[in-house]
Amino acid sequence: MKTAGSAIFAAALVSIPLLAAPALADRSPSRQEATAIAAKLTAEGYQSWDKIKYDKDGPKWEVDNARTIDGKTYDLDLSPTDYGIIKRESD
Repeated sequence: MKTAGSAIFAAALVSIPLLAAPALADRSPSRQEATAIAAKLTAEGYQSWDKIKYDKDGPKWEVDNARTIDGKTYDLDLSPTDYGIIKRESD
């Protein structure tokens, strides 16, 4: 009986990381991606921004607090391939 109980407990422990995996879906850009995103945002008139992350479920890049030269702030969604702005919300 103890062996069966131990096997069930071990199987439950092994499955725990599988349940946690979706929480790791978002990621920061690589150096190459960050450079390309920065170039695109600068060309679109943004001078600074906070966090950039890739949302695999979108799929899209999310940019928090992108600030324009005139001081306006937006949250942006970017295309996962060419980094074009696909959604812009005023902060």
